[in-house]
Amino acid sequence: MSAALLDGKALAKRLNQELVRPRAALLPRPPGLAVVLVGEDPASKVYVGRKGEVAGRLGFHHRQITLPADTSEAALLAIVDSLNDDPAIDGVLVQLPLPKHIDATRVLDRVSPDKDVDGFHPENAGRLSQGRPRFVPCTPFGVMRLLDDVKIPLAGRRALVVGRSNIVGRPMAQLLEQANATVTLAHSRTAELPGLVRQAEIVVAAIGRAEHIQGDWIQDGAVVVDVGMNRLEDGRLVGDVAFDAAAERAAWITPVPGGVGPMTIAMLMQSTLLSAERRLTTT
Repeated sequence: MSAALLDGKALAKRLNQELVRPRAALLPRPPGLAVVLVGEDPASKVYVGRKGEVAGRLGFHHRQITLPADTSEAALLAIVDSLNDDPAIDGVLVQLPLPKHIDATRVLDRVSPDKDVDGFHPENAGRLSQGRPRFVPCTPFGVMRLLDDVKIPLAGRRALVVGRSNIVGRPMAQLLEQANATVTLAHSRTAELPGLVRQAEIVVAAIGRAEHIQGDWIQDGAVVVDVGMNRLEDGRLVGDVAFDAAAERAAWITPVPGGVGPMTIAMLMQSTLLSAERRLTTT
């Protein structure tokens, strides 16, 4: 068996062109997205740059605020407050990770729930857990859209999410459960992980360890979604799944890069547009 690719790059481009751009053009002003970057983390700089590029192509009002690594927590909170109050901004995103002297939870909690297009605020996390989301974390949101695009059935299927972060793992498990999959949430301390992977018809890997999930753990015909992005010493980017071996057994698999990453940005744009539509129709 040779797996078919879940091409997130192609789908993201199509969604932006066919869904986001036409709807944004109907609004009385462009959707506004503000991204705050603190420090010089190389990966964060790349991610923020890509978000800005996509927002620009879609005609969004995009504001990038870049701060030095020694920015105080109080100063960062003041900037978040100003963006919350800015009527031209519909979505506020604080790029993670933050420097160690800043309490990331306090900062993310300060973002207005109505502008929290990342879906990280506890109010939005609570709404998601109840099945009535306002904003959904962009990576799990993108994974669900990717699975839906190729009509992969979820109801009744055994799904395994490897990783329990509030950004990916936990909301991913909730979305799959709400789609009527039978979900197991595993993590770095899970015993007998290979056995759990072998039982799973859908595997979402988000553990943050390069090629941790081996190809011979994958059930024949499984769907494999690799959220991981890890740079090896030789410079290669790989996911959390050993791609070549897994692709020999899976029915569908995401490439790394080009799978989940572009979908994360596309869902950020969609959430920003949705926020703009809500704000402009209620004011």
